[in-house]
Amino acid sequence: MKKIGIIRCMQTEDICPGTTDFSFAAQGKGAFEELGPCEVIGFVSCGGCPGKRAVARAKMLVDRGAEAVALASCICKGHPISFPCPHHETMLAAIRKKLGDSVPVLDHTH
Repeated sequence: MKKIGIIRCMQTEDICPGTTDFSFAAQGKGAFEELGPCEVIGFVSCGGCPGKRAVARAKMLVDRGAEAVALASCICKGHPISFPCPHHETMLAAIRKKLGDSVPVLDHTH
């Protein structure tokens, strides 16, 4: 079972406990289909707009055992606030650049 770290939108912390992210990871559903069932070993926020802390937090998750990193669907799809992060693509590219090709970075969870 792959170990995964999830980065979420800081603005959704008060209204979303991440239960769907955890469920999809455990079942290997949604974006996790390519990895199979995953164990979530870390669940952190992006640090707030514009998400500059997400790169350091992704690296921290990997340093602590994550074999893959996912941006939660609140960032790219806007669930549950119906407003996707305007910095999504920049954040995703910066995380992929920092982690390199050896660590899969998923652009959503469910």
